[in-house]
Amino acid sequence: MEQEQSPIKTEYGIDFTFVTFEDENILEEGQIVTLQKSLEPVIEKNKDNQLVLNFANVKFMTSAMLGLLVRIHKRVSERGGELELRNLDKNLRKLFEITQLTKVFNIS
Repeated sequence: MEQEQSPIKTEYGIDFTFVTFEDENILEEGQIVTLQKSLEPVIEKNKDNQLVLNFANVKFMTSAMLGLLVRIHKRVSERGGELELRNLDKNLRKLFEITQLTKVFNIS
């Protein structure tokens, strides 16, 4: 039986956790469910540190992924942590601007 590759790569630092999304396109509901399941233990382990989500590999994503990001932001904030989004492609950044999520997320 072949083991499925994780959709994220996680690195734990002293003051932050760095998560890189591996997929270029996050378009299907199944992908988002898998991402949510992969991120839940990371959020739990992160405690009150900063969680950095690296979008360097991502070129396209659906609005359902935006919903997941909002839920992640809420959970991280409730636990006393901070969420930062990094390396957004110019088109993804525009999506955040259009939806006014730049007011919600710390984007660098």
